[in-house]
Amino acid sequence: MSSSLHPNAVAPLFRLRGVGRVYGDGASAVHALRGVDLDLHAGEVVVVLGPSGSGKSTLLNILGGLDAPSSGSVEFEGQRLDQADERALGEYRRRHVGFVFQFYNLIPSLTAAENIELVTDIADDPMPAEEALGQLGLGGRGDSFPSQLSGGEQQRVAIARALAKRPRVLLCDEPTGALDLATGVRVLDALMQANARSGSLSLIVTHNADMARLGDRVVRFADGAIRSIECNAVRAQPSELRW
Repeated sequence: MSSSLHPNAVAPLFRLRGVGRVYGDGASAVHALRGVDLDLHAGEVVVVLGPSGSGKSTLLNILGGLDAPSSGSVEFEGQRLDQADERALGEYRRRHVGFVFQFYNLIPSLTAAENIELVTDIADDPMPAEEALGQLGLGGRGDSFPSQLSGGEQQRVAIARALAKRPRVLLCDEPTGALDLATGVRVLDALMQANARSGSLSLIVTHNADMARLGDRVVRFADGAIRSIECNAVRAQPSELRW
């Protein structure tokens, strides 16, 4: 399905054409993505919706340079990611991409600040760990270990870790999936504020249909293909969502 190109006339950050991803061979082959066309722009929040197995996370992994398409092209600022070798993809991830997952992936033996510094030590122009934590409402918690933090605080540390790289692209896979309502709202508030401050492209993958109201655009997936792309005239606030 065509992307029905974003109305912004500026060249897209990502340009995907005919992207497919197949796992396995023959009768057992799984077509995770089928002919995906999509343009994504800096500064926008894009919510990717669909049931489990619809291709959402596969798309995220390809955009993040963690997986490669079986067919089609993926361009980032005009550079072909689908033709890049592992070294080039590693450099792309290091310089441009921040990841936020459902499970926080914090190292238990390191403090919040030290978890962030694992990333900033290899970034080109990193934000100090305490500054990143302060932006997420966790100023003064840098010396706390993950076991001393609530689930929502741990997820905000994970977001701070991603943002401390000053990434061009923030990829969030079910970022509130393990959280209760009140904590999920606070985490989404943090993500929206971070997008507004940084001007990064923020992609949020979720199965929660009401989270569609958070995005500038909503991309709906089914059976590995884009079924629709919709624009929101106004983004909803996380506190307005039904969970």
